[in-house]
Parts: sequence; C-alpha cells; structure tokens
Amino acid sequence: MALSKTAVSALAAGGLVGGYAAARVTGVRPLGGVVLAGVGAVCATNWARTSGSARTAVLVGTYLGAFGGSHPLAKKIGAWPSVGAVAAGTALASQVISKG
Repeated sequence: MALSKTAVSALAAGGLVGGYAAARVTGVRPLGGVVLAGVGAVCATNWARTSGSARTAVLVGTYLGAFGGSHPLAKKIGAWPSVGAVAAGTALASQVISKG
C-alpha cells in the first residue's frame, strides 16, 4: 500500500533532515548517507506507485539535487538553515509534482 501524498512529502523532507542529523550527531558521514538513501528508496517506491516513472525521476532528481545543493548553500547561510531550506523545497516539490 502506498503512503499518502502528504506522508511521502514529509518523509522526503525528513530523509534530508534525518540524514544530516545522523551524520552530524554521530560524526559518521556514511551513516547519514545510509539514512538519506534508505528514506529516498522508500519515497521513490511510493512515487513510482502513484505518479509514474517520469514524475518519479523528477522527484528523485529533486531529492538528490537538494542533498547536493545543501552543501554550497550551507557555506552561505549555515548548515541547519540550509538543510531546512532544501527539505522544505523538496516537500513542496513532492506535493506539487506527485499524484496521489
């Protein structure tokens, strides 16, 4: 059973925040990557079930782009504000682009 559109949007944002938090708290960056990838896989599976392959590709690209974009943004506004901004943007994109 697929998660609701809102739940997947929140989960995507949570994956970005949780991945960063796991890496920051433990000092183990690969652990953050595991959290990011695991949550991303759950989101991608749900997007594929409800939104089709093209929208899923855009949303996975948004999720990964947010992760990558948070790094240079963090140099300008700080780490946590950057993660919050990209997480919010990813959640919004998921709400707008996905079906459900």
